[in-house]
Amino acid sequence: MDKSIYDCYVNILKSELLSALGCTEPIAVAYAAALARDTLGELPERVEISVSGNILKNVKGVVVPHTDGLKGIDAAASAGIIAGNADKELECISGASRSDLERIRHYLHTTEFSIAQSDSGCIFDIFVRVYAGGHSAGVRIVGHHTNVVRIEKDGHAVLDCCASADEASCCPEYDSLRIADILAFADEAEINDVREALERQIEYNSAIAEEGLKNDYGARVGKLLLKNFGNDIHNVAKATAAAGSDARMNGCTMPVVIVSGSGNQGMTASLPVIVFAKHLGSSHEELLRALVVSNLVTVRLKARIGRLSAYCGAVSAGCGAAAGVCKLRGGSASEISHAIVNAIAIDSGIICDGAKSSCAAKIASAVEAGLIGMEMALSGTNFSGGDGILVDSVEGTIDNVGDLARDSMREIDETIIKLMIKNRRENIA
Repeated sequence: MDKSIYDCYVNILKSELLSALGCTEPIAVAYAAALARDTLGELPERVEISVSGNILKNVKGVVVPHTDGLKGIDAAASAGIIAGNADKELECISGASRSDLERIRHYLHTTEFSIAQSDSGCIFDIFVRVYAGGHSAGVRIVGHHTNVVRIEKDGHAVLDCCASADEASCCPEYDSLRIADILAFADEAEINDVREALERQIEYNSAIAEEGLKNDYGARVGKLLLKNFGNDIHNVAKATAAAGSDARMNGCTMPVVIVSGSGNQGMTASLPVIVFAKHLGSSHEELLRALVVSNLVTVRLKARIGRLSAYCGAVSAGCGAAAGVCKLRGGSASEISHAIVNAIAIDSGIICDGAKSSCAAKIASAVEAGLIGMEMALSGTNFSGGDGILVDSVEGTIDNVGDLARDSMREIDETIIKLMIKNRRENIA
């Protein structure tokens, strides 16, 4: 294939398959707070945080790791300030100790926090300003979780980059992503070019899924699926992916490898493929090439939607998983494309109402839709162009989903955020 496309796909995989501890939105807040503390040079006495509505949505209901159950933006910032190592970015609080837990709780309860919703117009926007001893420091992240666009000390810029409301300007170039090229790349790639990132994904995501199946996290969706629906391979694939989310959404201190900025999407795109590879007796190289497909298909779907929206990202990752499993089972390019379209037809429209325990059940639903779509494709029974938002090409259908999720669901997203803020106030009252 064309070398420029080949190199682009390698770079996309390396930039997307990052390790992260905990839900990536609160960890991004912790990262910004740790960087602001470092810039200030002392422990902040007061903290002001401004975030976009989608950050509020995704931080509200998820446990921050190493905090013994704490949730919320102030808890995430406290963890970053007390125990954060900014050099580790999305694993910035991975080194927190038991003694740090007590310090985090004390800091949270004795420090003045001010939290507001940003009016910048950026869907992904975090700004943390800290104060102590007559000095101040600020850090702003825009577009995606580690894209620091401004660092300031006492009002003077230490770093000042262009901050665009268009998150695509902050991301690698995805315009070249096409399903046919993704499949060609998966077949032709020199596997050592992507081996390290993919093997880390297998190791980390398998480990946290096993943890979720062994222990009681959140609503225990993964364990419930296995207990009630047995060891059919389709159910095991759903349960394994859900169990990883059970653990991750509820404070597990094990890292995951993310896709499109999301650990839940990273697990959804990878774990069903890993489970099926073991079931089918696939070689390690076959698994790696199938993961190339599942990850890049997920990125293709999410790139047009954006990092954060009212459209549940697990749906896109479920399509990616279906494509990866279909490749493992010897599916042709046409069958893989139909598996993606079928899955879109089945499960599009699930809303994202923030990171929380129920994400595990949404993941199970997305994996099921993907596997149904795959079985349809392999049996030659497919949904057709003209059925709802489907058109005759996989690329056109994906573009339709992107338009729906990015543009048409923006008002829905605003309503979801308003309802969540209202519910939070009523729960506090």
